[in-house]
Amino acid sequence: MKVIILAGGLGTRLSELTEIIPKPMIRIGDKPILWHIMKIYSYYGIKDFYLALGYKSEMIKNYFLHYKELNSNLTIDLSNNSVTFHQTDESDWRITMVDTGASTMTGGRVKCLKEFIGNQTFMLTYGDGLANINLDELLSFHKKHGKLVTVTSVRPGSRYGELFIDKDKVTSFKEKPQLNEGWVNGGFFVVEPEFFELIDGKDTVLEQAPLEKAAEMGEMMAFRHMGFWHSMDTKRDYENLEGIWKEGNPPWIL
Repeated sequence: MKVIILAGGLGTRLSELTEIIPKPMIRIGDKPILWHIMKIYSYYGIKDFYLALGYKSEMIKNYFLHYKELNSNLTIDLSNNSVTFHQTDESDWRITMVDTGASTMTGGRVKCLKEFIGNQTFMLTYGDGLANINLDELLSFHKKHGKLVTVTSVRPGSRYGELFIDKDKVTSFKEKPQLNEGWVNGGFFVVEPEFFELIDGKDTVLEQAPLEKAAEMGEMMAFRHMGFWHSMDTKRDYENLEGIWKEGNPPWIL
């Protein structure tokens, strides 16, 4: 199973940090939030990642190009230029990094990865959200209903794209209105390849025309996640996640 992670936005609401580094590289504890997201997927054996890059893409590329060195203790012998690694991170991920453009919208970034995904079901999420979601149950739910898109619905305080749900079918998708039912877009999508046809081009916002159209067509279903979920949109969000990490046993580390 392939996973697209949207990791190219400007992160303007976190400008205190994103002026220096891209949002997915902001560290929770001693690792970028992107690492934490990938660990959620790899826990369920999903390890084929496609990163839709844009803003400061070179920093994300460099992190993974030097991943082993950055995540290991090591000994360097300058007499023969040899390196011995100790306590190496054992992640066996396959990571494809695609520069989709600094100003490309979220839908456009997904469209840019069409040739890499091919004609198969794929997963999709944002580069700034953590959850203790059961991805096996999410995928099973998607396969059973046979629709074009499954979106994970969560119930935070506010601020996110609201889903109107009738017997698990999404009847309407509205980006960031006042909450009515309390269910919002939590990312962690499962998507059929035909969804690419609903995305016009680089200026398309995923959360507008494509997902709205899928809901109008009756082709979007909601997987209701009742457990932990937290996005990192603002400095306060970052501080909350960092505080949870420092308390020990963060809920998204499965």
